[in-house]
Parts: sequence; structure tokens; C-alpha cells
Amino acid sequence: MTIEDSRYEAVSSRDARFDGVFFFAVSTTGIYCRPSCPAITPKRRNVTFYRTAAAAQGAGYRACRRCRPDAVPGSAEWNARADVVGRAMRLIGDGIVDREGVAGLAGRLGYSARQVQRQLNAELGAGPIALARAQRGHTARVLLQTTTLQAAEIAFAAGFASVRQFNDTMREIYAATPSEIRSARPGRASRFGPVAAANGRAGVPLRLAHRGPYASVEVFDHLAARAVPGIEEIVGERGSRTYRRTLRLPSGAGVAEIGEQPGAGGWLECRLHLTDLRDLTTATQRVRRLFDLDADPCAVAERLGADPALAPLVAARPGLRAPGAADPHELAVRAVLGHRATTEEGRRRGHALVVAHGSPLCEPSGGLTHLFPDTATLAGADLDDLDLPDARRAALRTLTTALADGSVTLDPGADRDDAERRLLALPGIDRWTAGYIRMRALGDPDVLLTEDPAVRAGMRRAGAQASDPEAWRPWSSYAMHHFWSTP
Repeated sequence: MTIEDSRYEAVSSRDARFDGVFFFAVSTTGIYCRPSCPAITPKRRNVTFYRTAAAAQGAGYRACRRCRPDAVPGSAEWNARADVVGRAMRLIGDGIVDREGVAGLAGRLGYSARQVQRQLNAELGAGPIALARAQRGHTARVLLQTTTLQAAEIAFAAGFASVRQFNDTMREIYAATPSEIRSARPGRASRFGPVAAANGRAGVPLRLAHRGPYASVEVFDHLAARAVPGIEEIVGERGSRTYRRTLRLPSGAGVAEIGEQPGAGGWLECRLHLTDLRDLTTATQRVRRLFDLDADPCAVAERLGADPALAPLVAARPGLRAPGAADPHELAVRAVLGHRATTEEGRRRGHALVVAHGSPLCEPSGGLTHLFPDTATLAGADLDDLDLPDARRAALRTLTTALADGSVTLDPGADRDDAERRLLALPGIDRWTAGYIRMRALGDPDVLLTEDPAVRAGMRRAGAQASDPEAWRPWSSYAMHHFWSTP
């Protein structure tokens, strides 16, 4: 059976596990869909498969209005891959092309713009401009259907260079004008569309899609145990909590609110309050990374469940995720602050740092009062006012200086091996700290911190000491979270 035959079987069975992994287009209708589209399955001879929505759009197909293929979770492949294509996809998702252009993307990857263009086109059927354009179209659709902003404001907020370009793109992607798209706002949208009243004054409401089961209680427990007062808070009772945090974004500040209870269609409710709507795409992607929403829990369960020691843990917690970071630099600083300290001590140190050096919000939002301090501020700050062991204070200075001057890079497209080597070269940064930063700040799904006492204890309880960790790859980070979650 060929790959395309397998993909057609997934389409025939409307298998949602493959949403975002590939898309299919139908020549007789001129539309492209996600594999789980509820429409009648087209004949095989009329179907063409694409790796990305941008490639389908580039071939002249418009997005299906029924299944909203632009709203699917991203492919877990881009988190697992460490090559140029994987790094490029993570950077494009973070909005680098919109902010810095293709030259900026290429510079961060260490390649020429022509090389990046060639590699993306060869593997994905679309270059960086087309991929960014598809993302801008999705952002514009969300704003049209969830806010009362004027079309011109939405055009520039989504990253378009002109209103004409915005109008042309929306017609090409959705075969509808912005006004027609706006008329399909909540209340008449499909189950894959946005939710809540179409009023942006209370923030932009989103449904952040995920595939497969999602162990939200365990994710929220993990975040609650480490939440730093002033920049994070969790409100509500367990099972129906809301996680709230501040975000330092390219064009201003933001506050994200994420609900604990997953939606029946496979999403988390989110609301973003942004100083500048141009940050919508970046804020959305950072929340997705924090909650590990692009993971493939079925692939993880298949690999880890084959280990006799891990199988009971996987069965007990279907859809367990490995939370990432909303801000890689913040995560790295917090890893140094909290190393070899209790969780509560780490939170206390983080709060002291935020109060002393963070940027106050113009107006507090509940328990949120500050943005986490940026590394340039910390690199030049007097940290003697913090109650830290001398070794931690020295390591913090070294780390923030390296992050501020660029000698260590932790952006979404960073080379993970190189970043870990550079971290380990810094005085005071040990293997646990570098590995923890690699796992969370860089979103690496294949990290196993065998130096962690809690991991060793979890492995003993699970009887995994005799297991072969190589068999857990490339999902070792998830194995570690299972050990951490074992009572």
C-alpha cells in the first residue's frame, strides 16, 4: 500500500488523528479539507494530497467552509524534527516572516533565503511567503468572526501589507469576501469555528484545537504547582480552572486565559487580551506551545505503551502532554532560579524577581501585575537584592548575559543541539538545567532527565529501571512526564 493509499483510507474513515498532518483537495469541487471532514468522501481519482494548507492554496484550492481546514492543530512532526524544515516551520508559526521577512527567517536558520525557499518548496510544496500568507489568512478570519474591528484594521493586524492584498487573499483562500466571512460569525459557524460573542472588547475568543485525548487536569496541575505570582494565576476549582498569564509580545503586552475543560470537538477555550492585535498570531502560537497542543498523543501512546513498565501509566493518563513555554527566555531564567529548590521556593524566588525587575502592567488584571523581566534588564541589573545562593546568582547573571547578547539562542527555530552545547559551556549551568531548558523552552519531545531524583523515583515505582530508554524515542519527554505524574 502506498502512502497516498493510506492517506485515502484515513480520509474515508474521517480519522481526526491526521488533521494537520496532511490535507486533501478535490478536483471536482475546487476545495481542500482536513482528513476528518464530515462531507461525502470523494472518489480517489479526484483527490490530491498536500502536506500543508499553503500548498493546497497555491494549487488553486479554497478552504472547505464545513471542516475549516485552516483551524486544525499543527503537525507534531515540526516539533520532533530538528532539521531546517522543522525549525523553519516553528519560526514561521511564531510570525518571523511577518516581522522580519524571508531574509530574517533565513538569517535565524543560518542559510541563504534561496536555500530556505528551495528546501521548503521541495518538501512542503510551498515557500515561506506562501506559508506565512496562509497563516495570515487564518488570523484574519478569526478577527473577522470574533471582533467588531473594521476590515482595514484587521488587514494590518493580521500582517497584510495592504487592504487590497487582504481582500484578494481572503477571496482566494475562502472564495468569499471579508464581509461574507464576517456574516458567518458564531452562532452559525460549524463546530470547527470560533466561539463566543463577536465582540473584541473583552478579548479575542479562540478555540485552540488539539488532536486525540488531552489530559488537561494533569497539565493544569503541572502549571499550577509552578505558577509564579504576578505573571501567572490559576482560578477556579480543579476540573474547571482557568489559567491566566501575562505575555511579553513583539508589539506590546498581552494576557492569555485558557480554560481547563476540553471541548467535545477537541479544543481548549482561550481568550487573548492584546495591546496590539498584530500580536495575535504570535500569542496564539506561544499558548499552543505552552499547552503542547500540536502533539500527537496516539503516536506517543503507541511507542511508550509498547514498554511493559510504561503501558499502565499510559493507559491511566491518556493524552498526557509535555508543557512547553510561553517565553523561552523566561523559562530558562526560571530553570536557573528554581534548580535544586523546592517548587514553592522556586515560585517564591520567581515572584521576588518579577517584583524587583519586571515591567508593571498599565492596569493589573486580577492577580496579574507584571511582565516577566527581559534578559537585557536582568543582565544589567544588581541581583544582590535577591535572596539567592551565590552560585545561583552567578549562574543567573551568566545566563541572562548570554541570552541578551545572542551568544545563546532559544527562539522557536534554534538548533537544539547547538543551544544545549552553548548552555553547558556557561558556568553554573549543569546537564539537568540545560536539558530542562531544551525540553520546555525549545519544545524538544525527546529529553530524558535521568539526573532528576523525581524521575528516578518514578522509574523505580513503575519498574522501568530495566527498560531501554532508546525504545522511548522520539517521545522521551512524555515518558518523563508519566514518571513525574506517578503518585
